[in-house]
Parts: sequence; C-alpha cells; structure tokens
Amino acid sequence: MSFVGILIATGIIGVVGLLIGLFLGIAGIKFKVDVDEREEAVLAALPGNNCGGCGYPGCSGLAAAIAKGEAPVNACPVGGEPVGKKIGEIMGVSVGESRRMVAFVHCQGDCDKTKVDYEYTGAQDCNMLSFVPNGGPKTCNYGCLGYGSCVKACPFDAIHVVNGVAVVDKEACKACGKCVAACPKHLIDLIPYDATYVVACHSKDKGPVVMKGCSVGCIGCTLCAKNCPNEAVTIDSFLSTIDQDKCKGCGICMEKCPKKSIVKH
Repeated sequence: MSFVGILIATGIIGVVGLLIGLFLGIAGIKFKVDVDEREEAVLAALPGNNCGGCGYPGCSGLAAAIAKGEAPVNACPVGGEPVGKKIGEIMGVSVGESRRMVAFVHCQGDCDKTKVDYEYTGAQDCNMLSFVPNGGPKTCNYGCLGYGSCVKACPFDAIHVVNGVAVVDKEACKACGKCVAACPKHLIDLIPYDATYVVACHSKDKGPVVMKGCSVGCIGCTLCAKNCPNEAVTIDSFLSTIDQDKCKGCGICMEKCPKKSIVKH
C-alpha cells in the first residue's frame, strides 16, 4: 500500500470516528434521563440485599419510590430503624421509632410430637405436597411439612428445619417476608422481635381431632383467654391468638395452656 493510500485510510477512519462521537454526544443529550441526587443517596444508604421485602423490585425500586415520596423512608425491613433514620436525614423528614419484626413459625409439631399417616419419599419440597394424599404425610393438615421451601427462600440463612419443623433464628432474621410468602401452609408470620409469648400452632381443627395428630396442638380450650388479665388472648376457630399490643408478658397464658401450645419467644 502506498503512503497516500495509508493517509486516505487514516483520514476515513478519523472522519468515521468523529461522526460516531458526534452522534453519540447528541444522542446522550437528547435521551438524557435526569436522576434525582436524593435517589442515588438513598440507594447508597440501603443495604443492597435486593430481597424485595419492601414490596418493590429491589433496592433501586425502593430508592426511586422514596425519592418520589411514594414510599416511607423506613420501608426497608432489612435496614430497620438505623437505615430509616439515615434515609430520613437525606429526605429531610423525621422518622419515628419503629418496632423490629421477625418471622415466626406457628408450629412446633416436630417428628417427636406429631403422627404420620404414611411414609413419604417424593420430592423434598413443601409446595409439591399439595399433590399428595392429605396434603402431606403428617396427620395434622395445618402443621409444618418440614421440607424447607422457606429455608430455600430465605436470603439470610435465618430459618432451618430442625427435627421436621422449621425454626427461625430471630437474631439473623431481617423480616424480609420471603419465608412468609414461600410457606404453602401459611404458618409463618412477622411478629415483634420483643414479643414475649406466642401461640406455636396454626390448627383450626376441634380439640379431639388436634390431639389425634399432635401432642402440642392448640385445642381451643379457652383457658388462656379466660385467665389473661389483659384480654390479650382470643379464640377463633378453635385456635388461640395473642394480641402483641395488649400482651404484657405475664406468662399466665403459657402456664394455663394444657397442651403447651403457647411458648416463650
């Protein structure tokens, strides 16, 4: 190739590069998306787990909603109160005291306390048991299936199956709600971290039916409700429930429960 040819090729490449640069520059200006600086600051303050526990598609979705005023500054369950206060400073709003929440499995029917109707050897997934007889091998239709769908869903390694029943490590739990959504039996709720007593049962069967399948199931005897001095315990569909806002932690309900269905949290 001659020297002139090299110069021509170099010139063509230079002109093409210049045109592409101009095109990209114009496109960048024309299609520029303005980003709220507060949104970027909020995103940086969030923990970055992208668990979806706030109800938004990841931390970026929540940051955008907070910046637009569509979500409260303390909407992140993982970050809790410290992160909420930090975001409140960014947004220029005050944040009240928030109550830490954790997941709790309303069942203690492990392998030693429950009866089974047959031996199950299929897929080790709780959601698959809706296709098998009686919804699973355990006699109780409301109890924990123990195959760990909640464990697989938890991004914080805060829940494990122990002797056939799921148990939450409340110190590790971030209340993202993934396990709540994953449980096909709807056994898991978010309760206050400082709750003192909780009903560890979800059965709505009558007492005689409950006792056939589980030694620690609530039989709806009403002794807990009758003896609670703060009217914090109610019975609905043969199942007791404790109102954590009314509960004063006296422990009388647990003492009176004949089946030990109420446990200390």
